[in-house]
Amino acid sequence: MKITLHTYLTLFRTTFTLSTFTFGGGYVIIPLMKRRFVDELGWLTEDDIINYTTIAQSSPGAVAVNASILVGYEIAGWLGALVAIIGTILPPFIILSLVTIFYNAFRTNSVIAAILKGMQAGVAAVILDVALDLAQKALAVHKGFSLLVMLAAFVSVYFLKINIVYVILVVTLLSLIRYFSLKLSSKGGQ
Repeated sequence: MKITLHTYLTLFRTTFTLSTFTFGGGYVIIPLMKRRFVDELGWLTEDDIINYTTIAQSSPGAVAVNASILVGYEIAGWLGALVAIIGTILPPFIILSLVTIFYNAFRTNSVIAAILKGMQAGVAAVILDVALDLAQKALAVHKGFSLLVMLAAFVSVYFLKINIVYVILVVTLLSLIRYFSLKLSSKGGQ
């Protein structure tokens, strides 16, 4: 893909727009990024988005910003990553600056409180949709292993209340062990 000024403008406009109208955290922006960058523009594949989502949620920082860095870099290198970061962080910066200025008026306004309550339900539905979509794709590739890891991670976090950091570290270690054992067994069979 040839990178032009139009590429950078489209990258900025897309990340800015997604970030402006995405409420509920980074997991909400992922399906919208997929729709735009995979389905509409054809700049990335579904596998790219799944991999970037995994890396973004496993890395320190905001998922939306991490995903934007990866998407921007894949599309247009370091400058693309910078453009995507600016496009992603600018809307929350502007909105939070305005909210800070008018905080007392927002805090006591029953209409705004009702709007925010309604948005929580919509955000929960979008996050559930993303989780189910990611689970379905993971199961399609590595059925038994992925199902076992997902169930173990869910039980560990939800029922056993194990810190998510430890779960991510253990899952990473298990995935590395599985990867290298499969690689060694395929070399031994040749």
